[in-house]
Amino acid sequence: MTEVQVSAPTTTRAGVEVRLEDLQRRYGTVTALDGLSLTMEPGELVALLGPSGCGKTTALRLVAGLEDADSGRIVVGGKDVTGLPANRRDMGMVFQAYSLFPNMTARQNVAFGLRLRGVGAGERTKRAGEMLELVGLSAQSDRYAHQMSGGQQQRVALARALAIRPTVLLLDEPLSALDARVRAQLRDEIRRVQLEVGTTTLFVTHDQEEALAIADRVGVMRAGRLEQLGSPSDVYARPRTPFVAEFVGLSNRLAGHVNGGTVDILGLRLPLVDPTTPDGGVTAIVRPEAVGLRNVPDDTGQDALVGTVVATAFLGAISRVTVDLGGGALVLAQLPTSEAADHPAGSRVRLTLRPDPVLVTPLAVGEAAGVTA
Repeated sequence: MTEVQVSAPTTTRAGVEVRLEDLQRRYGTVTALDGLSLTMEPGELVALLGPSGCGKTTALRLVAGLEDADSGRIVVGGKDVTGLPANRRDMGMVFQAYSLFPNMTARQNVAFGLRLRGVGAGERTKRAGEMLELVGLSAQSDRYAHQMSGGQQQRVALARALAIRPTVLLLDEPLSALDARVRAQLRDEIRRVQLEVGTTTLFVTHDQEEALAIADRVGVMRAGRLEQLGSPSDVYARPRTPFVAEFVGLSNRLAGHVNGGTVDILGLRLPLVDPTTPDGGVTAIVRPEAVGLRNVPDDTGQDALVGTVVATAFLGAISRVTVDLGGGALVLAQLPTSEAADHPAGSRVRLTLRPDPVLVTPLAVGEAAGVTA
């Protein structure tokens, strides 16, 4: 997976601090949030990432005031808003569904929230025009929803949320209904607009590429708790738990042995993420891009690092090559496509492992090396 990070400008951000303090939320016997605590810096974009049912959308709905927490606090700009209804929290929200009024033009949709707040007609028109220009839709301001594409409708929804000048912007999987190309374009557009406006933003998604591409920090959630919160590069390159390592990106699970603060994998010694890991058998989690390949003669003898290429997946600039080491052990290598072409199916290759710090877990009984999604 290619990580694209949009650089933040050097201007001072205008957002407010948002604190979630020990939030608990249960639905009968199901615990949706189990003591979630998170501080968002002024103007920061934090993405909550995780599988369905992990609690990320529940957290966003609690911040929005659409649901009540069983316990805990939500503090925005130093003010406790936990008990305030949604219409008094001064937050803008963009949902997965565009939710535009079909009988209103784009300009009228954007101005709707301003009208509810008693803003005068002249100011409404001016601000709606500014917001449509911000999202690149000035030319479509007089179109109705059915006259716009899905991506354009979602831009209108974003402009409408920003028109009220909210203290916090909440995005609930706003791109999941779009096709891949439009999703990538609008993802970057959302980030550009958010940086320009400077609004503190909470972005909820199950798409790891979205989270890594646009967030200042990513919070990976599991069972109502934060497994890890950090920069996109830290979450990807230095996962703190096996769940984070396997949920964010692809991973090879390779049998290894820890001894004296390093781990032996296929006869190679590599550093550990946690050098205090006790000695013994482990499963090492190795990213595909840390695996290199080198062709060897077909008659190469027994060697733990030598295997046969069984498949190659072309992904544009990169390709993923699957190597069979024998005994049911498959290893995935991610290479530039120009290099992968040198290792067609049937080739005998030798693996190399980049000396990155390795995360390990206790070796399960009967576990073999392999690839996990």
